[in-house]
Amino acid sequence: MGDVLAGIQATWEFATDSVLIRFERGIRTPKLFTALRGRRIPHEALESVTLRGGRRGTVVLQAVPRAGADPLMEAASGQLKEACDPYRLVLPAERVTLAEYYAEELAARLTPDAKEPAERFLVAAPEGPLHFKAYDGKASFDGKQVSFRWSWTGASSAKWKCGDQRIPVTDLTGVDWRSPEALDGYLRLLKRGDGGAAQADQDPSAVVFGLGYGPVHESLPFAAAVLGAARNARTAPVPVPVAAGRRDPADIAERIRHLAELHHSGLVTDEEFTAKKSELLAEL
Repeated sequence: MGDVLAGIQATWEFATDSVLIRFERGIRTPKLFTALRGRRIPHEALESVTLRGGRRGTVVLQAVPRAGADPLMEAASGQLKEACDPYRLVLPAERVTLAEYYAEELAARLTPDAKEPAERFLVAAPEGPLHFKAYDGKASFDGKQVSFRWSWTGASSAKWKCGDQRIPVTDLTGVDWRSPEALDGYLRLLKRGDGGAAQADQDPSAVVFGLGYGPVHESLPFAAAVLGAARNARTAPVPVPVAAGRRDPADIAERIRHLAELHHSGLVTDEEFTAKKSELLAEL
């Protein structure tokens, strides 16, 4: 096809085997689009393509990804608002004829198994390194390992007892992302053999969101990147663990101080305090 269809907030470029979506920058553009910048969607990743009337003199070219084809949409699990759907192109109504042409052309290129779930991710996940600030800590991902560093003002005593988390993607089976725009939003890492019964604020494999924490444009690409890496790691060789670098002494001292406060308040036993203090000192 090789043509370009420019819409509101996005442009679709039609190639012989895929659609390249480039998101425009602007004050009205959803922050998720700005964070994603662009995405290449192979034809084999699509389930359907439709064209319908939109609001205020517009038409909407809507593509739907196959189940299991896009880690971003899998992580979102239907929680994205319509305006933040990256598979939705809004066009002025006067371009309806052109939109009809491209909708028909794209629909004709769908694969015979378009209605079946994809056996693997066909759309690339957002690339790392990625990070965001949650209510109870900071989350970071370097492509191989997820790190949760707890905030001493927001994290629960249960998380402090467990200490900061460094979880290789090879230990994960998936992610559970609840939008920060809903009540009790969080990102939970699903680990092998972990029932995940604990509430997110008590689970060291999860970070909780809140007003201003874990916004969609930061936490959702993060979740999708982790999900994509975890799925790919199932068939990739297990990497050799690399020793972590030395920690900042001031940071260690602050954590020992907070641990002592938990100990004095009775939230941490003598044995737990001694063991965790030794563990922190060993990181110097």
